[in-house]
Amino acid sequence: MTLTRSRLETARSLLFVPGHRPDRFAKARSAGADAVIIDLEDAVAAQDKDSARAHVAAWLGEGRSAVVRINAPGTPWCKADLEVAARFNAPVMVPKSEDPAVLADVACRTAGKCLLLPLVETAAGVERATEVCATVGAVRVAFGNVDFSSQLGIGHDDHMALTYARSRLVSASAAAGLYPPVDGVTTRVKDTDVLVADIEHARRLGFTGKLCIHPSQIASAAAGFAPGEGEVEWARTVVAAGDSVSVIDGQMIDKPVLERARRILAACAT
Repeated sequence: MTLTRSRLETARSLLFVPGHRPDRFAKARSAGADAVIIDLEDAVAAQDKDSARAHVAAWLGEGRSAVVRINAPGTPWCKADLEVAARFNAPVMVPKSEDPAVLADVACRTAGKCLLLPLVETAAGVERATEVCATVGAVRVAFGNVDFSSQLGIGHDDHMALTYARSRLVSASAAAGLYPPVDGVTTRVKDTDVLVADIEHARRLGFTGKLCIHPSQIASAAAGFAPGEGEVEWARTVVAAGDSVSVIDGQMIDKPVLERARRILAACAT
């Protein structure tokens, strides 16, 4: 499975796997996620950073693909992480993304070989979301709800408290011409009801994918961000009516509505 730009843009489920657990890499790949993210940052203790990076290099060196979540720019491990990712043209998730100049430097250090997935998880990142999304090399942004909420002193699972941040990322992505963003994690891995509620909320706000921390979350993410049968039927009816302004089921259909219908049908093909 090659992680092309198109695949990353339309991914509904992105599964994290710890970089120091190479025994889990193959299991993660076979779990059915649209993309696997091998984590060299939060999941890996300082004393294990170098060995984890070596595991990633070995995995990628055998022709396998994965997104690599590097350690944040400015940390002692970032440069070596980037070197491994660039060696194999692996997409890079950049934690603590908040400064477009830093992101541009990351792109420069990889000579443009690595697609960038900025992870916005700070107040500064949220406030500069438009600039972050507009950075050359950025493919799609993701929301780091746990780190962000910790900085603000609010619950990482509080929908209302995080609505502003989520909506800002959705709007900034659209303004920069990027695909809609990827929502953050649901930490209660055994509670499907909570997971589904999180997905429904994120989708209402405009997100189209989710960061997963357990294989059991993949199916819910895939289903939750896929267009429903009613939406698809509505979209087909709208598109079939043609480009002229019309009225369907009492609703005026003009160009913006037609474009939304076409996006829904396009999502069915991914």
